[in-house]
Amino acid sequence: MLHRQFLKPVDGAWAHVEAEDNYRTAETGDGTRVGTTEPDSQSESPQKATFGKKQIIATVLTLAVLVIVFAVVFPQFADYGQAWDAIQTMSTGWIVALLVATVFVIVAYVWPYQAALPGLKYRPAFVVRQTSFMISNVIPAGGAIGLGVQFGMLSSYGFGPAPSTAAIGITGVWNTFITLALPVLGLLALLVIGEANATAAIVALLGAVVIGVAVWVFAFILRSDNNARRVGAWADRVVAWAAGLINKEVDLSIDQALVDFRESIIGVVSKRWQLITATNLLQQLAQFSVLFIAILAIQGGVGDVNILEAFAAFAFARLATFIPIPPGGLGTTDAILTGALTTFGMASGDALAAVLIWRAATYFPQVFIGIGTFLYWRREQRHKQASPA
Repeated sequence: MLHRQFLKPVDGAWAHVEAEDNYRTAETGDGTRVGTTEPDSQSESPQKATFGKKQIIATVLTLAVLVIVFAVVFPQFADYGQAWDAIQTMSTGWIVALLVATVFVIVAYVWPYQAALPGLKYRPAFVVRQTSFMISNVIPAGGAIGLGVQFGMLSSYGFGPAPSTAAIGITGVWNTFITLALPVLGLLALLVIGEANATAAIVALLGAVVIGVAVWVFAFILRSDNNARRVGAWADRVVAWAAGLINKEVDLSIDQALVDFRESIIGVVSKRWQLITATNLLQQLAQFSVLFIAILAIQGGVGDVNILEAFAAFAFARLATFIPIPPGGLGTTDAILTGALTTFGMASGDALAAVLIWRAATYFPQVFIGIGTFLYWRREQRHKQASPA
């Protein structure tokens, strides 16, 4: 019996969860050692999250933002009537291409989770991942709720706190790195085709340096427990200094938190970092493919925006997903993306039409699928409980 402490992401921050379990390790086919648990009757499970005051306030703010974006902001530079007219001009071939790209987005969305959790089959990974998408993109400030659901689902499929925490942490960290790196790649692409000025070049260089430093620090932490402790101790001092400026006292132990986090993910990351990186990048590029196909479909295959300009617009708009309200960057991402495409020379009505198609194709199908997978999982659990032991 081990008493273990884990890190888990809740609403953008890392929090501790403690659990007692019968912990054992297993080796997968590629040599990666992963942790599994045999649940103990006295184990402490993650606290059940509820829809409380925080979610109610966030919901009200989300509705307000959506009304402002779609009813006030969009009509200032685009016309919904023109957008609908543009959508109606799409040929059958482009509609089929959009459907294929949308299906690929749904399929590829599962792969980063499988890469981060060795031994997880596609069907359970699909159920967990799609349900998680639905919760995180529908419930405002629903990070804690989504986290609890993921832990519960993974536990039902035989994965305990250690591998579950590692998978959730790895997926979150890599998604953050990829999302931050895309704008730098977008600016570099614009520099290559001569559509970026000196200021953009400086921003691209600074962004590349920041991403490079962040990756180096992450790799430094993973190298040893001592490195993780050193970085954490430095972070503790910075936080204490900042708190002192506003006469606040904080009781944190970032050094131990980083050591725990490193120990939870090092086995998987050391063996699978290439696969994790590739699947997370592919997931983002799959979403971009839907946008670019929508642009081509609206403009009959030849438009005012080329693929590098569209990629740059997409990359910068994705940064809005870090804003917790509305969930998933709904509305905010759309506004930035429409404005960026218009800046690159696309007609405002066409830009709005392409973005609305992209949003419809990459949001609503997975939300409805997520509702279905959650109901499927609940039914599956009831059947397991009803079956004789």
